[in-house]
Amino acid sequence: MNDTAPSPRRQALLASLAGGRPSAPDWFRQALAAAPERSFTEVAGARIETLTWGERGKPGLLFLHGNGAHADWWSFIAPFFSNEYRCTALSWSGMGGSDRRERYSFDIFVEEAMTVAKATGLFDGSAKPVFIGHSFGGFPIIQAAARHGERLGGGIIIDTPIFSPERRRERKEKGAAWVMRPHKIYPTLEDALQRFRLVPAQPCENLFIADFIARTSLTQVETPEESGWTWRFDPYLWRDYEWEDPAPALSAPQCPLAVLLGARSTLMQAGDIARMRSILPTGTPVIDIPEAYHHVPIDQPLALVAALRAVLAGWASASASGENTPMNNGLA
Repeated sequence: MNDTAPSPRRQALLASLAGGRPSAPDWFRQALAAAPERSFTEVAGARIETLTWGERGKPGLLFLHGNGAHADWWSFIAPFFSNEYRCTALSWSGMGGSDRRERYSFDIFVEEAMTVAKATGLFDGSAKPVFIGHSFGGFPIIQAAARHGERLGGGIIIDTPIFSPERRRERKEKGAAWVMRPHKIYPTLEDALQRFRLVPAQPCENLFIADFIARTSLTQVETPEESGWTWRFDPYLWRDYEWEDPAPALSAPQCPLAVLLGARSTLMQAGDIARMRSILPTGTPVIDIPEAYHHVPIDQPLALVAALRAVLAGWASASASGENTPMNNGLA
């Protein structure tokens, strides 16, 4: 798929498959075969869906998904790290298989991340855990780095939309905010799959990943009026949500940070990236992932794995040597 293809905003990514599964490469099938242990972690009165790979006692990695997504967005990424790390992925409350809440906040999402990390053994090893978040998942990492950074080995944010308050208002006025209305119930799984879209809209070449994401984003439901398939996230999650400017926390992390960007993402504009760079501590790595749009784990999963490994190796080397380098933001 290329930039001259029909607008992905009008495109049903999986329509041509008619409910069938596309062929997938060996690496993807092997990653999914390394199935996680599935459980729930209680956090502030809600059960949080929790996936884990690897042995307790190894260095910890916590994988955090974006808006409207779920823990299985990492099921084909985390296994690449499970031999050397204890890996955990969670579904935020209101998303995936986690419970819904009456109200949501950055405070509760930070609490979910820290509690799940502790409960699944990410703090058990001698090395401090690293938090990795895509899109919205980067915001709780920024807050955790500022509030609890002395307990973390670092935070890596992937194409997180770090907008100014003015830019966020501008996007909201243009209708970029999610429309809050009840989910439609589709009579069959095939009908639901054909409605799957990526938000923000973009081309997608890896239909085998899009199909996996779509299937794991749906749940079967039955009401007195109808039965069928619908999406596994709270459509009213953002109704009372108060967004915070991430700049204060981003400028004062208490652990190393790194930023990965989709080189072809349209979410962050040049001015947004320049502002972000001016806020970040000096020496914070900002790395483009070539040929990736906003949904980097779908677009360039293997390049993302390589970039994450490079950042983690750099931090581990600096920590082992006790170096006071720009990569670790001056923190020994």
